[in-house]
Amino acid sequence: MRSECERVLRAGIPGDFMETGVWRGGAVMMMRAVLKAYGITYRRVIAADSFAGLPPPSEGVAPDAGAEFHTWADFAVSLADVKANFARYDLLDEQVVFLEGLFKDTLPTAPVSELAVLRLDGDMYESTRDGIVNLYPKLSRGGTLIADDYHLFEAHRAAIDEYRAAHGITDPIIRIDEFGAYWVKS
Repeated sequence: MRSECERVLRAGIPGDFMETGVWRGGAVMMMRAVLKAYGITYRRVIAADSFAGLPPPSEGVAPDAGAEFHTWADFAVSLADVKANFARYDLLDEQVVFLEGLFKDTLPTAPVSELAVLRLDGDMYESTRDGIVNLYPKLSRGGTLIADDYHLFEAHRAAIDEYRAAHGITDPIIRIDEFGAYWVKS
């Protein structure tokens, strides 16, 4: 992720950096650290999460049927805890925007007009779909979409593959490791 953040900066790709599903904040802290290291003050890092764990699966959303992420207490990291993590590394400032709530409620009106890096880490189909539907149109050409669990969770991959197919997206998907993948928007 760091290399993609640096790549978009070097290439002058416009937009903010954003993650949907931040857990403890590690990825968005890395985004903020890159901006700080390069002395960039005109871009923001947007951290979207419920800060209360994952929601139960919605009725009628087949790929999420039976998912039990909402029962995993470890996924529930409060906004205060995430802010404390940022503060611990002197990364908590006005360039970091926290968007608290369920993605279906917050992402349609997210305070962002242009993105250079978008990291989707909602784990579930509905969360991933809400992220890509509402935010991919705001990703700049040359910007990077990172799918954190593309090779781990079928539901996450299904939401991404369906969106790509519906919108004729053929940019190559590049494997990061055993779990994640990314592509650069053409």
